Amino acid sequence: MAGEACLAQSATPGTVVLETIEVTAEKSSAAERLGALPGGAALVTSQDMLASGNLTLSKALESVPGVVIQNFFGGNDQPRVQVRGSGLQQNPVERGILVLQNGLPINRADGSYIVGFANPQQVRSIEVYRGYLANRLGATVLGGALNFVSPTGIDAPGMRFATSGGSFGQLGLSGQAGFATDRLDGVFQLDIGRRDGFRTYNSSERVSVGGNVGVALSDNVTTRFFAGYANLGFDVPGPLTKDAMKADPRQVSTGPTVTSAGAINPGPNVVRDRPRREASQFLIGSRTTATFGAQVFDLAAGFTYTDDTFRFPISSGVRVTHGGDFTGVVRYAYKPDEMALLPLFEATAQYAVGSADRENYINQSGATGAQFGDSRLDASTLSLHAGLNLPLSDAVTLSPAISYAYATRDNDDRYDRPTRPTIAYNPARPTMLLPGGAVATTSTSYTRSYSGWSPSLALSYRTDDGQTFFAAISRSFEPPTHDDLLATVNGTPNSSPGRPNPANPMLAAAAFSTPALKPQTATTVEAGWRGRFGKLNWDAVAYYSAVENELLSLRDETGASLGAMNADRTRHFGIELGLGAQLLDRLALRLAYTYQDFRFDDDPVRGNNRLAGAPPHLVNAMIQYWLLDNWTIQAAVRWSPVKTLVDNMNTLLADPYVVVDLRSEYRIDDHFTVFGEITNLFDKTYASSTLIVDQARSDQAAFLPGDGRGFYAGVKATF
Repeated sequence: MAGEACLAQSATPGTVVLETIEVTAEKSSAAERLGALPGGAALVTSQDMLASGNLTLSKALESVPGVVIQNFFGGNDQPRVQVRGSGLQQNPVERGILVLQNGLPINRADGSYIVGFANPQQVRSIEVYRGYLANRLGATVLGGALNFVSPTGIDAPGMRFATSGGSFGQLGLSGQAGFATDRLDGVFQLDIGRRDGFRTYNSSERVSVGGNVGVALSDNVTTRFFAGYANLGFDVPGPLTKDAMKADPRQVSTGPTVTSAGAINPGPNVVRDRPRREASQFLIGSRTTATFGAQVFDLAAGFTYTDDTFRFPISSGVRVTHGGDFTGVVRYAYKPDEMALLPLFEATAQYAVGSADRENYINQSGATGAQFGDSRLDASTLSLHAGLNLPLSDAVTLSPAISYAYATRDNDDRYDRPTRPTIAYNPARPTMLLPGGAVATTSTSYTRSYSGWSPSLALSYRTDDGQTFFAAISRSFEPPTHDDLLATVNGTPNSSPGRPNPANPMLAAAAFSTPALKPQTATTVEAGWRGRFGKLNWDAVAYYSAVENELLSLRDETGASLGAMNADRTRHFGIELGLGAQLLDRLALRLAYTYQDFRFDDDPVRGNNRLAGAPPHLVNAMIQYWLLDNWTIQAAVRWSPVKTLVDNMNTLLADPYVVVDLRSEYRIDDHFTVFGEITNLFDKTYASSTLIVDQARSDQAAFLPGDGRGFYAGVKATF
């Protein structure tokens, strides 16, 4: 379990894992515990994150292999996050990994999430669990889990402030105050950031406040209370054609152009539709841990209320979702041998239930138009996990485990009018409205349930010098979310859902798709080796997943939704390699390499093509040098050395790129530190991400430009 004896890898920065149940009487060293887990896991602490004027999630996790984060629009937006390809083709990503804050999910009960709520500025550490290891945290996904761990008053007493600013209108202010007494501690945090953005129509804002209070009820029972509120908003400047991106990456698309030969450059009209997302989430929770000799009990409960307004381009409309979710978690660990690295037995039970109202409106020139959908979305997910860690000898451990999940997804279509309205613009004059239309209302109500077992078996061998070899085989189970089961369809860059031909207002077409999706399952084999030799440490994992019914969210050549589908069979192969080296007394190197080969398996339409959206190779390297004991400089390189596919038919590709950042931090005294940063040092024009579509055109708007060269500076104060 994410339990009592923590689960970890080597001591390389960025490649270890903290326990998620606190244990007071832990006699084995952290290094021993970190080498015991038979699977892919990582930890990034706040000390690993050199100060940045714009600390995005991709920067915070750049040293972790196997975690691929592709920025969409810079700032505090929602990047595409995928681990082992899970949820890869969701646009924007809202499924495929479990995202937790202090062990409690920020995912909704149906598995969807808004990753922008997780703020790397306010963490003590970020735990990463890849693959089946996340099952012990209540995950029901192929990819894994991210756990954002807050500081406490015990490890972060006193006052801390930071302010920064720089290019593209970037401004940031954060503060933290912590206290600790014999039985009580607490920490309170505030983070405010805003940005005009690199591109036209690219502003973003975020406000995040929160805190936690811990109480030692006795020598062996502790309780911690959490509360927080996050509010974020960001413009969506959208994709460009490759030619337009190279000519001016700051511009935005104005939609397809009508010529005598037909429409060219298909894509959204950002100037007219003004897509934007505004979302907020309130969370409250508590966690109680009790230790009775060899037994540890962990009881947690949390509630989140999420309000999310996403103004998509006209083809999808305006989606307004608001509702609450409750999660309850019980964990147990039994470790009769105090010197053992892992508990002999561990178990987790997690239940999440939630309900949300969703309204759909027409996007009429960037304003909220007529309503065409009204749904009540209910969801529940029960996940159970139990596992053993059986010592076969002093060096060999056998770890069998079993997980079970049961999920429900219900939609009550409350739209009671006989027709759903549609609008369209003249493709040749995209600001001119055509006559309005309507399509017959068809109920979108559904009641779905999913269940599945996910067994796993791992064998690990640990040498006397701390090197660990492991192999594991596991199953995974992932039910669809409401965003998979209820999608707007039959829109175009100049017409709303249900109107596939802008000129024909009464053409019969569905505005929604409610596919009868199956849960995604997979069988995964993986093996790894982690260890240390002198000043060199490494962590290498290779995996192969045979996936059945992979959930894919398809889009057409304009980026309009085609709804979700189950691929029959796919296969995911990957290598995750982390390397750390102390080259000299003052010189250190970190390297994270990720290889991904995700393919269809004899698909009747796509054959053995690669799944679009996954960079085949991704290298993140960092070299750090201490000029003085209090002065650090760092160079970071993000390298995508080969082309990345945009579509599942493998016809359109994004070009390779190399981006270099320079950072420096100077500690003036015990209280003040200044820092500076240059991002994209060589002002490279490149696509940080792309749309993912099923069949692409060479002239379509599918490329999302990364930021150009930027300069940032700031100061931190600690008292």
